[in-house]
Amino acid sequence: VQLQASGGGLVQAGDSLRLSCAASGGTFRNYVMGWFRQAPGKEREFVTALSASGGSTKYADFVKGRFTISRDNAKNTVYLQMNNLKPEDTAVYYCAADLGTRIMTQHYYYDYWGQGTQVTVSS
Repeated sequence: VQLQASGGGLVQAGDSLRLSCAASGGTFRNYVMGWFRQAPGKEREFVTALSASGGSTKYADFVKGRFTISRDNAKNTVYLQMNNLKPEDTAVYYCAADLGTRIMTQHYYYDYWGQGTQVTVSS
């Protein structure tokens, strides 16, 4: 499975961005899809994830109410809509696919990873 993340950029605080992650080479509809992020000098942290069916989601507390994950199984793509961005959201954002059936927040459960897309939020 190959994952290609895109949509990052430089924005100001309060702006919005939508990240996309296109999957190829596997059965996308069977995967739990997640987004993680890693800021300089920090460990990779869980942001959000979505079940294979799209019926269940999990969000980190620091993005609840601001970020929304969604998926389009027909397009093999998962999205991360990020609103009201804050400077502390600055990080490289990674999409990941998990062959399991439950939404997991630990990065080591995820089997495939995209290359990451940089999000920079200026104050």
